[in-house]
Amino acid sequence: MQKIPAKILIVDDDADILTAARVVLRQRYTHVDTEANPQRLTVLLRQNQYHVILLDMNYSAGRLSGNEGLFWLNQIRSLHPQQQVVMITAYADIQLAVEAMKQGAADFIVKPWDNEKLEATVYTVYQHSLSRKETQPAQKKPLQEHAIAEPGSEIIGSSVAFKNVIATAVKVAKTDANILLLGENGTGKELIAKHIHRQSLRSAGAFVKVDVGALSATLFESELFGHKKGAFTDAREDRIGRIESAHGGTLFLDEVGNLPLPLQVKLLSVLQNREVIPLGSNVPVAVDIRLICATNLNLRHAVGIGEFREDLLYRINTVEITVPPLRSRSQDIPTLANHFLEIYTTKYRKETKSLAADALVYLQKHTWPGNVRELQHAIERAVIMSDHSSLHKNDFLLSAKIETEEKNEAFNLDEMERKAIIAAIQKHNGNLSQVAKELGVGRTTLYRKMTRYGLEK
Repeated sequence: MQKIPAKILIVDDDADILTAARVVLRQRYTHVDTEANPQRLTVLLRQNQYHVILLDMNYSAGRLSGNEGLFWLNQIRSLHPQQQVVMITAYADIQLAVEAMKQGAADFIVKPWDNEKLEATVYTVYQHSLSRKETQPAQKKPLQEHAIAEPGSEIIGSSVAFKNVIATAVKVAKTDANILLLGENGTGKELIAKHIHRQSLRSAGAFVKVDVGALSATLFESELFGHKKGAFTDAREDRIGRIESAHGGTLFLDEVGNLPLPLQVKLLSVLQNREVIPLGSNVPVAVDIRLICATNLNLRHAVGIGEFREDLLYRINTVEITVPPLRSRSQDIPTLANHFLEIYTTKYRKETKSLAADALVYLQKHTWPGNVRELQHAIERAVIMSDHSSLHKNDFLLSAKIETEEKNEAFNLDEMERKAIIAAIQKHNGNLSQVAKELGVGRTTLYRKMTRYGLEK
């Protein structure tokens, strides 16, 4: 991968942290400087222009308040108001992170960090530094750290079914065609989306993941379209939305089938016009994105029952790719299992382990309702719990009931959901507010599901 011509500065009094961060970031950026003494910040900033500065919250021994980090953050901002700063803290203190962001920090990361998370956070803030230079000087709050998902996980599979998926993905990657990825939860739809992005002509741009099903109606426009300062009570500064953040790159809308109808209309408008209008503004912002969507739902069925717009479906599925469940590519299980085995023996500092023959047979016979994600978790648990050099069948706690009764109606997800709603309605004597609360869904979602299952009052 070609390195990005950017300058990154890491300020931390821990030499190990400086080394670790530099090693990770040097793989992606052309210039990565480190500094253990924050007192030198003023000199460094006069001599250099940095796209992103990573700044530790604490420096003096025994002081963990984070006040030093806030002090140096304000010093940086006073010299360069537009400077992008990512705070580093050893403690996942949300209030401290919020305070830092209120005072101008672009984002924060907790140490010890995951390397992929570090890369993703820095890349998000780097992209935002470019947007400030290329567009307008107004302050814009960048996306939260979970908004950008960087490539990193491996694509593993030699089965015919999986090879066909990869071949199709590579074929369409060089185009700008909208892609709809279908498949059960845990099959690896996000990995395929990242693979398409890496193979595309937009690979140098951002890969922005949005779990649209997790966005509430009240936050949808602000999160996706951005907002202007003062657009609503908590809008203290301008903020670009996730769609605009994907400009020049790929926008990945995960679980798009869960998007409520009113929000589908707004999304369709953006896709048709290729522009967003931030909340509090009447000036449209043009966006150039490649769209990839994913869902585990049958969208054609959803269209038939009025839960998904047909025109939106046509807009997002120029090319449709179905990612097969793990049970239909069992020959990939040994390769995947050994891959996860290597990862977790290293992560948990265990002695090298191998999979015994009885374990491999057992894993290949399991139906894996949770697909690759379930296999990954099963291997992780076995590595943690086992004290032996070989993992055997008895080291895995898999549900035999699911294995033998996969097609039984009791394990049909729709039927299970319907029964859960009925039970909750009976329990709360028809009080739908209490039913929605117990099921963890909004009232609108509950009404829609009741209509779907013929449970209207």
